[in-house]
Amino acid sequence: QVQLVESGGGLVQAGGSLRLSCAISGRTFSSYATAWFRQAPGKDREFVAAITWRGGTTYYADSVKGRFTISRDNPKNTMYLQLNSLKPEDTAVYYCAARFDVAPAYTAGSYTYWGQGTQVIVSS
Repeated sequence: QVQLVESGGGLVQAGGSLRLSCAISGRTFSSYATAWFRQAPGKDREFVAAITWRGGTTYYADSVKGRFTISRDNPKNTMYLQLNSLKPEDTAVYYCAARFDVAPAYTAGSYTYWGQGTQVIVSS
């Protein structure tokens, strides 16, 4: 049905930037909502940002507001997460996710489709 593949992770110094991509393939619809989550070792999967596929409305966790930017390119079926001013506490595996709904959700259990994750490591 739907497949998601993340890319763009890596190792950066604190204060640096990364741009993550999520390529979406399969049968997609304008009613999809997509999101980024992250998970550090020993911690729950945490909501980062979301965007509606139809209208492009964005949502952010308080911890990343002003530093991260979520966007999507509808013709390319690709979602992006621009990570700026990175902090060591941003270190995690970042996942993209999708669900069949016009609005996003803020818990991992609400999303049906997931990518394999891409590692982001921020050194101090």
